[in-house]
Amino acid sequence: MKKLWSERNLTNLRIAFDALRANQVRSILTALGIIFGVAAVITMLAIGKGAKEEILSQIELVGVNNIEIRPVIEQEEGEVGEETGIIEKKKFSKGLDLQDVESISLVLPQVSRISPEIIIETFVINQGKQRSAKLIGVSPAFFEISNIHIREGQHFSSLQIENAEAVCIIGSGVQKKFFTGTNPIGKELKVGNQWLTVIGVTEEKSISQKALDNLGIRDYNMDIYTPIETVLIRYKNRALLIAGEPPARWRRSDDEDEKQEAGAFNYHQIDRMVVQMSKSEYLNAGAEVISRLLKRKHNNVVDFEITIPQQLLEQQQKTKDIFNLVLSAIAGISLLVGGIGIMNIMLASVLERTREIGTRMAIGAKKSDIISQFLFEALLISLSGGIIGIILGMLASYLISELASIKTLVSPWAIFISFGVASATGLIFGLSPARRAAQQNPVESLRYE
Repeated sequence: MKKLWSERNLTNLRIAFDALRANQVRSILTALGIIFGVAAVITMLAIGKGAKEEILSQIELVGVNNIEIRPVIEQEEGEVGEETGIIEKKKFSKGLDLQDVESISLVLPQVSRISPEIIIETFVINQGKQRSAKLIGVSPAFFEISNIHIREGQHFSSLQIENAEAVCIIGSGVQKKFFTGTNPIGKELKVGNQWLTVIGVTEEKSISQKALDNLGIRDYNMDIYTPIETVLIRYKNRALLIAGEPPARWRRSDDEDEKQEAGAFNYHQIDRMVVQMSKSEYLNAGAEVISRLLKRKHNNVVDFEITIPQQLLEQQQKTKDIFNLVLSAIAGISLLVGGIGIMNIMLASVLERTREIGTRMAIGAKKSDIISQFLFEALLISLSGGIIGIILGMLASYLISELASIKTLVSPWAIFISFGVASATGLIFGLSPARRAAQQNPVESLRYE
């Protein structure tokens, strides 16, 4: 009995295949809705997964549970009062400095690590090669917070930090530029006006240009790191003030190295501070406490800005998720339209092939055979459309990634889901035409013209 059932279904499948092959153009047009629907679903899911992976990689770059504090460079010392219209002298602020770092550590017990940075735009010279670079004065916590690992050499020792020794850790990009094919450990590199001994090389971090633009971060591979004490003693310390000549204003003793544009001057000792909280739930409260603390220590002058990169990225991810959900819904509608197209064409096919149905039933075909035949036709259209749609979806994902510089990832689940939906569409929308074909009266079908 089982063998007979199998033979009957194989016969019905062969008849369905022959019918589709005899009407190739109509079959292809019928499958177009499924093809584009599946391709759209795969492409949208690939874009969504790529965006999610990119957000996760960006979160890894900025670190987890971090609060970022940056200085705001002040302009002229004076502002016009809202009520009087008279230029009022601004209050003096000492700017962001290492004392702020210590105060935050003492006030907030939820802080796990804190990393101040001093960033100096300078140049590097080695064996006749010169190029611009960034010298970053950091504390030991910087490498843990920023997820930067040492590939060769070692971290700064406590003695090197305490004595402000002329040592540095270079990025992998700096090694490729200045120490191609050689081991840089122990060698000297002229950074600005100082010679620094290389004691370590960082692992290469893959950072896309989009991540650099969105997050406002540096290319860590091209940075040169030295203890923050080394920068303060051997390079510059903007916390050292001298009284300037009229117009009365505070100026820095190393003023010649500062960029003065439209009266702007940088009086902050540090250029960036990253505070890492022990848990994500402390981020908002921690940022509020830090804001109040710094405002009080800076004489009520808000010359700093506080951001929480992780929350910005998570909000960006939510926005992208909603966008991808809408696009996927539109792609799903394409599948629905494709299914309706299958049903309409199959209903027209039933009407067109009434005599064929009557002939088959007259020579012994059962209603189940007629249902199987038309279901197989609908299923073959859906499966073939699904396969072509998968190929087109993968191709579209690749082209979007290459041409539009949008990261896409085609997952096996996306292929499985879209192919399953295509198959289900064929079965569901092919059932009604199949049942209608099976309900035909053989005698009337033979007389149909």
